[in-house]
Amino acid sequence: MIADGYEAFLFDLDGVLYRGADPVPGAAEALARLRSLDKGIAFVTNNSGRSPQRVAERLRAVGVDADADEVETSALTTADVLADRGVRRAFVVGEAGVVAALSEAGIEVAEGEPDAVDAVVVGWDRGADYTKLRVAAVLVQRGASLVATNPDASFPAADGTKWPGAGALLAAIETTTGVRGEVIGKPYPPLLKAAHARAGGGRPLLVGDRLDTDIAGAVGMGWDSLLVLTGISDARDLEGSQVRPTYVADDLRGLFVDP
Repeated sequence: MIADGYEAFLFDLDGVLYRGADPVPGAAEALARLRSLDKGIAFVTNNSGRSPQRVAERLRAVGVDADADEVETSALTTADVLADRGVRRAFVVGEAGVVAALSEAGIEVAEGEPDAVDAVVVGWDRGADYTKLRVAAVLVQRGASLVATNPDASFPAADGTKWPGAGALLAAIETTTGVRGEVIGKPYPPLLKAAHARAGGGRPLLVGDRLDTDIAGAVGMGWDSLLVLTGISDARDLEGSQVRPTYVADDLRGLFVDP
């Protein structure tokens, strides 16, 4: 079966393990089976709004056994990357998850309209307004580096509509300043490398529902991937796509069939 060939399993969340408030059928059982096989597991998400503790609680609410130590968010990786670079002060367009991650990494989060910061960090922010975007753009023009937790243009709402994502907010600042931001989350390597380490290393399999972030990220890393058809991308999206998963399955039960 497919699962036999890998030691580390990196799971995207929404569309793979749950959809909105509902569990994806078979997901909890698949995770439990992997644990019984002593496989390494990490949960990896571009969503910077939630802390690892909140993510783990969300997973347990849909029946998936999860611990905060197994969760790697784009906010955590962003904070680690910036701390390693010596960033000490940042202005944030983002929610509680990224603010907490930066603070825990020893980075001061500037409030109001600061004169200068080392970095402007952009994540998903349902409270973003013109003032916040204006301040961010001015700070970038004054020399702050521009960093985004993830490039997702939209956020899939529970009712099936799309809300502006971190990528949409980043685009407003990029368009204003002419500065292109550095992106940390999927499909770029920093988040994926951190999640792989959380899973304990070994041969990885990335499991996701989006060709543009999950599968493209795995391809960029030279990793195998499984596209599950329980979320964003479907079989029609595969037609003519240059991004190709190693495996395709209706859901996570596909991990336990012969390749």
